[in-house]
Amino acid sequence: MKIRRTEFRDILIIESSVFTDGRGAFQETFNEARFRVETGLNVTFVQDNESVSKANVLRGLHLQFPPKGQAKLVRVSRGRALDVVVDLRRTEPTFGRHFMIELSAENATQLFIPEGFAHGFLTLEDQTVFAYKCSNYYSKELERSIRWNDPELAIDWGAFNPLVSERDAQASFMREFESPFF
Repeated sequence: MKIRRTEFRDILIIESSVFTDGRGAFQETFNEARFRVETGLNVTFVQDNESVSKANVLRGLHLQFPPKGQAKLVRVSRGRALDVVVDLRRTEPTFGRHFMIELSAENATQLFIPEGFAHGFLTLEDQTVFAYKCSNYYSKELERSIRWNDPELAIDWGAFNPLVSERDAQASFMREFESPFF
């Protein structure tokens, strides 16, 4: 496991080793002890989620408010996706800015997203499997969304007319959003 830091505090790119031979491949996707030692973060994951999407599906930008805020460890186990996070921590110099990275089964890269970020992704291939570990259980009451195409965020998804849910299409704009994160 190789960890790369980004300009966003605690956003981590994690590159896993994939071991291949004549039988196929093996990859350790998470090791709690190594994660804690190598990152200095004390995060416990309590829920795993997985979605399967056709190409050009955009999900997000989603988050949960405290006390049910979620840190996430995300990866793609089949296909490819453009993963995007928006910093909602008001006291950070990166507040309101976004970070994006391509995740794929081929590059075996994961992204650690701390609490205080909105998260979304765009699938780049049919049957893309997107998996994520969450540090808190899903809470419908505390779930929020920010509009994926908010002009203030200026995210270049590189997609024309992506397929989005009705809920995501009607999400709040950043100017309407009061962040509880510091």
